[in-house]
Amino acid sequence: MIEHAFVQANGLRFHVAQCGEGDRLALLLHGFPERWISWRYQMPLLARLGYRVWAPDLRGYGETERPLGVESYAVEHLMNDVAGLIDASGARQVLLMAHDWGAIIAWYFAMRRLRPLERLVILNVPHPGASAKVFRTWKQLRRSWYALFFQIPRLPEFLLTRGGARPLADIFRTRTLRPENFPDEVIETYRQAWLAPGAATAMIDYYRALVRGGGAGRQRKLGFPVIETPTLMLWGEQDLALTKETSFGTERWVKDLTLRYLPGASHFVQQDAYAEVNAMLEAWLTGRTVPGSPS
Repeated sequence: MIEHAFVQANGLRFHVAQCGEGDRLALLLHGFPERWISWRYQMPLLARLGYRVWAPDLRGYGETERPLGVESYAVEHLMNDVAGLIDASGARQVLLMAHDWGAIIAWYFAMRRLRPLERLVILNVPHPGASAKVFRTWKQLRRSWYALFFQIPRLPEFLLTRGGARPLADIFRTRTLRPENFPDEVIETYRQAWLAPGAATAMIDYYRALVRGGGAGRQRKLGFPVIETPTLMLWGEQDLALTKETSFGTERWVKDLTLRYLPGASHFVQQDAYAEVNAMLEAWLTGRTVPGSPS
């Protein structure tokens, strides 16, 4: 049973969906434009496997506090949010699982070793070192246009929330392979969150802080040390925002990597193909051979 609580971490009040118990924490970080409910299919599985599961709304999202200003969404603050949540949990071991923007945070968090991690799971966001050259290709730039568009003040918020946030809702209705896995009540939960005062700006400020605010450049200057944490990377091949090529070469940056591609899944892989994702996740966590092809 999923319960809800508020947790104080890194100076902010986080809304956290919870299930399971024990001192092994599974901390789940959602992406844009989602919130905790994007993990609805994985939370019961992880609880059954013995984890206390926390799925927070990230800063600025859902019922978590929304600090003002682009600088408030710098990646360093986002990493410290994760550290604060881990500290607040009092957990002995931590599995960090993350998708999209949550995965950007998780990659850097694991590299910088802000807190010890037992395991790392990444969904449909490439390692920043592995993908650096690919992001300069025309094929990927055409898919990443929105990140540049988001640098414009105010206009992106207006366009995305018009018509009751219909453009954002259409992402799940038209850009996924299994829209039946995104029922109306889930989309309504998202829609209400997007339309809350200041929410759209907060979500887009993640991109502004990374690009215009220099977060990506600061992290690049620090370098990309090899991640020692055992890592599972799952990739929906029908991703309209990121090419499959951005995931190539990840093994150079991650010492213990298990990579699986899901040809019948979109960018929102843990919802679009939740049965396949859960089977792979359970196999990996229980020491069995992970199904699927790494090629």
